[in-house]
Amino acid sequence: MSALEAIRAEIPEAAKDLRLNLNAVLDAGTLAPSERWGVAIAVALASRSRRLAEALIASRPEEVSGKTVEDAVAAAALMGMTNVFYRFRHLVGKPSYEQKPAKLRMMRLAKPATTTAAFELFSLAVSAVNACETCVRAHEATLLQHGTTEDQIHDAIRIASVVHGAAVALDSASLVREDAS
Repeated sequence: MSALEAIRAEIPEAAKDLRLNLNAVLDAGTLAPSERWGVAIAVALASRSRRLAEALIASRPEEVSGKTVEDAVAAAALMGMTNVFYRFRHLVGKPSYEQKPAKLRMMRLAKPATTTAAFELFSLAVSAVNACETCVRAHEATLLQHGTTEDQIHDAIRIASVVHGAAVALDSASLVREDAS
């Protein structure tokens, strides 16, 4: 049994749709395997589910390199920073904040270990989970400029939604077991 199969088995019956959806979104779609798995790993990390991220990393297909994992980790961490910053600016809505320089180092965006498009895809997925409108719009526009299709972007967000839901289900699994006793 793979690490991913083992963790899928821990998802409570109340969330069984996520067990099925997790396999479906990772097995097929318009994205390359490295893009699908990179999105999934980045979102598991952004959802703060280390166990799910570890299972995804351990169960990834051979063609999903360590560089993909490295970029997924970097995207989750960088978006953890930038999503808070830009979401604040958006929520406050004061032009004075918009005029202040961010002064945040984000060199990995310009020099990813894989490709710019893959890193942007991971960043978009994490930004969607973190509900940063400014970042979602910026990453989606950049992806379209790099030739990524709307179907591919849609698939990345489907993966993000399922992985985030699985992280929530796994986190709440012990509550379901405790309440049943």
